[in-house]
Amino acid sequence: MKKLLSFCFLLCSFSLLAQKSSPSDLAEQQLQAYNKRDIEAFLAPYSDSVKVYEFPDKLMYKGKETMRKSYAEMFKGFPELNCTLKSRVVVGNTVIDEEQVLFKKGMPLIHAVAIYKIALGKIQEVYFISER
Repeated sequence: MKKLLSFCFLLCSFSLLAQKSSPSDLAEQQLQAYNKRDIEAFLAPYSDSVKVYEFPDKLMYKGKETMRKSYAEMFKGFPELNCTLKSRVVVGNTVIDEEQVLFKKGMPLIHAVAIYKIALGKIQEVYFISER
């Protein structure tokens, strides 16, 4: 019986590890939710203590609740908001997305790069580079 319980525990542990999202999955999840302007789904891949930077090291804000306020306003204010992924590079726990962002029809597209640093199954840091 003890061996059976140990085997079941081991099997469940492997199953849970297999279900853990990859860094690319987390970046994709937040991108899809961004385009749907679904604030809860957008925030789900982020750590509660996420730090958001203007590249290379200018801290813009930290914390999921600050992110919630900022993005909820943007989602509400720009119903045409859409981000098109141009390319994605994944190196270990870092995801680098090249993007084109449309805020409103008639406005120029923004060319941007987002760098996501993942740890403990969540996006911990984001670095943005964009043309303005």
